[in-house]
Amino acid sequence: MSVAFRRDGDEEHLEPRFELPIPPGPNLVTARGLRLTREKVGQLEAALAALDDEEAIKAARRELRYWRTRLASAQLVDAPDGSCVAFACAVTFRLNGKVRTIAVVGDDEAEPAADRLAFSAPLVRAMMEAEVGERVDFAGRSEAIEILAIAPLEP
Repeated sequence: MSVAFRRDGDEEHLEPRFELPIPPGPNLVTARGLRLTREKVGQLEAALAALDDEEAIKAARRELRYWRTRLASAQLVDAPDGSCVAFACAVTFRLNGKVRTIAVVGDDEAEPAADRLAFSAPLVRAMMEAEVGERVDFAGRSEAIEILAIAPLEP
């Protein structure tokens, strides 16, 4: 029989499901980030046990694999001394005449709307290792950011 007349299974036409992408680089975490990751794994394990729909189970397992991988690869970073911008610190700075304070955290803990930025974010990368009073370049502008204060994050 010709291939043109063969009935394909429905499965052949579905989009493939890929794993959730893991951010590149090390999985640095704060104490809070590690706690949140552990809690997320526990919540997903509990939710998975209560599911009975096959598609929902597949989706939950996929998300659980992501969070278990993140938990297994987590590297807890000691609190910095606050002498320069580093992972797990709060930074107050001036950019475009506006003063703002952000927390430098891991990729999974980042919440830009709550001023918790990942250490891999361009703004944070521009400020890394800068000290209070120092001006750093950002977005093609010389001395665009002025570092006003640095403090270790609360655990």
